[in-house]
Amino acid sequence: MKGNKILNNDPSLYLALIHHPVLNKRGEIITTSVTNMDLHDIARSCRTYGIKKYFIVTPIELQKELVDKILSYWQELEAIEFNKDRHSALSLIQVVPSFDDAIKEIEILENGNTPLVTATSACPNTKTSTPEAYMKTLSEENRPGLILFGTGHGLSSQITEKCDFMLMPIVGKAKDHYNHLSVRSAVAIYCDRLYREKDK
Repeated sequence: MKGNKILNNDPSLYLALIHHPVLNKRGEIITTSVTNMDLHDIARSCRTYGIKKYFIVTPIELQKELVDKILSYWQELEAIEFNKDRHSALSLIQVVPSFDDAIKEIEILENGNTPLVTATSACPNTKTSTPEAYMKTLSEENRPGLILFGTGHGLSSQITEKCDFMLMPIVGKAKDHYNHLSVRSAVAIYCDRLYREKDK
């Protein structure tokens, strides 16, 4: 049978959307704002593919309060009855102030097992790995995985230097080489690639 198949015995995967430290167009380190669409759409992709936790990484307390307010609404009985699928997806979200805090939370959930971290980027580098190779490494080492996505114009070196891998970039087919996916679209594509492999 040709086509794709879901991988068996998939390792635990976590996802983090980094709002700080990320880069602007000039390559300067900035903090970006949390958006409602990223909360909802990325949570739905995470829920669909079995991601265990979706971390929003921001050091800004007002942003945390905003996310908590949105999430609290979806914990109310009326909202759950209105759209239980949305409630189920958004229940995966946790706000943390830093990348290191996300690691600590995963270690708690995984009984001290530290995740192998991979970042995503539109630019390949020496750590570049295929989704299949990354998942194989997680299985062989019996480790959970953490996938990082940047906002703004990408993750800063403060983050990427701490990563074990970088996933291969998503390459489009535009003749003029336009390649500027929203982070929500990129998450969905990477999730599908990580959890699937082509039949040999």
